[in-house]
Amino acid sequence: MSPTPRTFLTGSGSCTLVVCRGCCCGDARKHPGTDHTWQLELLRAGAAEHGFQVRTTDCLGPCDQANVIVVRPSAPGRRAGGKAAWIGFVMDDEATEEVVRWAAAGGPGIAEPPLPLELQFIQPPREARVRSRRRR
Repeated sequence: MSPTPRTFLTGSGSCTLVVCRGCCCGDARKHPGTDHTWQLELLRAGAAEHGFQVRTTDCLGPCDQANVIVVRPSAPGRRAGGKAAWIGFVMDDEATEEVVRWAAAGGPGIAEPPLPLELQFIQPPREARVRSRRRR
C-alpha cells in the first residue's frame, strides 16, 4: 500500500483546510465510531486531486464540537471577502466529503458552502477571533 499523498502545495491560489487533531478531535477513545485516520485520508486525497491544501494542528479549541475543520480562504477568496469558516461535528464521510467538495470549488469567497455544511458552522473560540482582528 502506498503512503497517503502529502499535500504541501505552494502558492496562494487554493484554500487551506486546517484539521484539528488535538485532545478530542481525532481521538478514537472520545469518538470510537469515527475512523479519524480514514477521514484525514479522504481530505488528503481530495487535496491531491483538486489542488487545495490540508494541514493538521494540535488543538483548535472548541472541543465540545469535535471534529473541527477550519476552511481558510485562498488569496483570491480573501480579496472577494471570504473569511475562515469553522466547521464542527465533522464526524462522518458525508460531512467530510462536503468539506472536500467546497474546498475543490474554491472555498470561502469563491464558492458558496453546501447547505448541509453551512448548518455545521460554529463560532471560533474567542482567542481565534482576537488573533484575527490583530492581523488587520
